[in-house]
Amino acid sequence: MTAHRLDSDQLERQIERWIRPDIQRQKAYPVPSAAGLIKLDAMENPYIWPEDMRLAWADTLREVALNRYPSAAADELKADLRARFGLRAEYDLLLGNGSDEIIQLIMMAVSGPDRVVMAPQPGFVMFRMIAGFLHLDFVGVDLDANFELDMPKLLQTIEAEQPAVIFLAQPNNPTGNLWGTEQLRRVIEAAPGLVVIDEAYTAFTEADYLYLLDDYEHLLIMRTLSKVGLAGLRLGVLMGRPAWLEQIDKLRLPYNINVLTQASARFALDHYDVLAEQTARICSERERLYKALQALPLEKVWPSEANFLLVRTPEGRARAWFDQCRAEGVLVKCLDGSHPLLRDCLRLTVGTPEENAALLAALSTCPA
Repeated sequence: MTAHRLDSDQLERQIERWIRPDIQRQKAYPVPSAAGLIKLDAMENPYIWPEDMRLAWADTLREVALNRYPSAAADELKADLRARFGLRAEYDLLLGNGSDEIIQLIMMAVSGPDRVVMAPQPGFVMFRMIAGFLHLDFVGVDLDANFELDMPKLLQTIEAEQPAVIFLAQPNNPTGNLWGTEQLRRVIEAAPGLVVIDEAYTAFTEADYLYLLDDYEHLLIMRTLSKVGLAGLRLGVLMGRPAWLEQIDKLRLPYNINVLTQASARFALDHYDVLAEQTARICSERERLYKALQALPLEKVWPSEANFLLVRTPEGRARAWFDQCRAEGVLVKCLDGSHPLLRDCLRLTVGTPEENAALLAALSTCPA
């Protein structure tokens, strides 16, 4: 049989016919190469495990049966997470291949004609992207100039749009700030549908909103192990009332948490004191870096409750500063152009003392 081959024009016509027009217009989420660079663009824990811990982990993985499917319910891992988070028995957990999958599952569960997803902006980009993938209307409500919730505008928009789900990231990415319990309660109480508090960076702040589950039946809490040192595992956690999670779980593909992730996450939770110590070091470095950045010719440095700092360069200089840092061997995140409130802004992940010193040295060579 002769293989049927399409020339480039025919292939383009096939794509135009079968791929959704809105998908054709989009670009894939950009992940720049960090080869040969100090990687301070993705809010990762910069520390590796001690050698004895890595050897013990390798011994654990030797016992994993790669020829068998993973536990579909991951009950043992859930039990470990429940104990770590202090989640009471009346609430349940759902696990995802990173928080991204959980966000997608939630939106799939509420999807339908004229359904709205809402989140303050600027915020986590995947809220908007996943809503678009699922043909949901995304309504972003701008923060004020200090990255605080504009409560009159937000409450008015909730009333007008009647969102199926509102996402509230605490601390917020990319601004690093908290909005406070009173503000969160006002949003939750005004919401007609689900509210999801995304606590991806909760390890770097004393704020913890898990107790709010007791007060609001339409509230879910989302967390991840990525920021405490397990970004490579891709493990997200959703917590809330079983009735909600039962519905969302119907959309979860079976075996979404692979055997290596389950085994590695359980091992890491057994050694959480190491992760907690690393997190404390990052918080200490965050404060030192924040003070050091004050000495540079920056327009503003925002305090942070996360493992990154948001800074504003001199007017029109964000891209030049980003390029200069890269030329000096340090990769940061340029946010200029992503939202009007992020004009001239860079986001700097907190690294090790040596990495932060290299960052400050690179920034000191940037044009004022």
